[in-house]
Amino acid sequence: MSTTERGPSLLALSKEALGARVVELGGKAFHARIVREHVLAKGELDYARMTSLPAALRERLAAELPIFTGRESARSTAKDATTKLLIEFPRDGAREVSVETVHMPSLWEGGDGEHVPGATLCVSTQAGCPIGCPFCASGQLGLARNLASHEIVEQYVRGRALGPLARSVVMGMGEPLLNYANLAVALDVVHDEMGLGSRKVTVSTVGFPDRLRKLAPSKPRFQLAISLHTPFQAERDVLVPAMKGVPIAEIVAAGDDWFERTGREITYEYVLLGGTNDTGSHARGLGELLRGRRCTVNLIPFNPVEESPYRRPSAETVEAFRAALERAGLVATVRWSRGVESDAACGQLRLRAAAER
Repeated sequence: MSTTERGPSLLALSKEALGARVVELGGKAFHARIVREHVLAKGELDYARMTSLPAALRERLAAELPIFTGRESARSTAKDATTKLLIEFPRDGAREVSVETVHMPSLWEGGDGEHVPGATLCVSTQAGCPIGCPFCASGQLGLARNLASHEIVEQYVRGRALGPLARSVVMGMGEPLLNYANLAVALDVVHDEMGLGSRKVTVSTVGFPDRLRKLAPSKPRFQLAISLHTPFQAERDVLVPAMKGVPIAEIVAAGDDWFERTGREITYEYVLLGGTNDTGSHARGLGELLRGRRCTVNLIPFNPVEESPYRRPSAETVEAFRAALERAGLVATVRWSRGVESDAACGQLRLRAAAER
């Protein structure tokens, strides 16, 4: 029996609706709170193991209240233990839509230099992507739809089942600010019920100035990353087609406003494309653009995508670019992609699955 035939999943129900559903299944309203706590706070995904509930209720829940709406249709694990999940969600009256979630085990260095064990979870906000960056696999099939808030939460719950989470990056498929209402609801659950703090979640956007300025006064519960990819306007119009004509200076100014209103430094992301945007002039231009700002530049060497005209730069080129930014007074880090052999570039596993259909 499918999830649809059994009704909404546990994660798709509000607290009030879950209480009513549990009562329908023979439990008490307070049992709903216990169930939700088991799933979200404790990560228990087997009703049979929720022994604080009556045995008869556990059986009814297992039979009639699925925890998830989606289903895992593919899994790819790399040698470094990076695991990518392809999750299929229903699409009314049509085939399912798929999204990717990536669990990256790692050691993160704490503020006093100690190593903190944990993993980073990369989460998607849309099925597909409308931005159309030519170097990114996510947008090659276009945008299918926004994800509901519970579908975003489901990625966190599934990801945590692979191992404890130290932090999360909302940098998977889709543009988060174009589905912000649902993302905000999901992050409230992640923060308040799953225990992942606001400073442990980073949301990445191509930088819609008006949206950033509208959100900043509310001090959203996440760290902000803005994807630039080049300091040159004509080139950015090609690399980030959905932002064509939006001045880079205006995006950076909106970032300044964000910092002033929230007190949180911004990370500027820059995918290094070999022979395209990794030259000395690009480094100098980026240094001039961001000079004097309290921010971090996160350099991401391109993760190869089949049939892409772009290539990964050499380690020497990456280091030269980083060093040039440091000479310009910027803080610059390098994030080499994890799990390349497991189709870990955003959208690759989805593309492969679509090609096999």
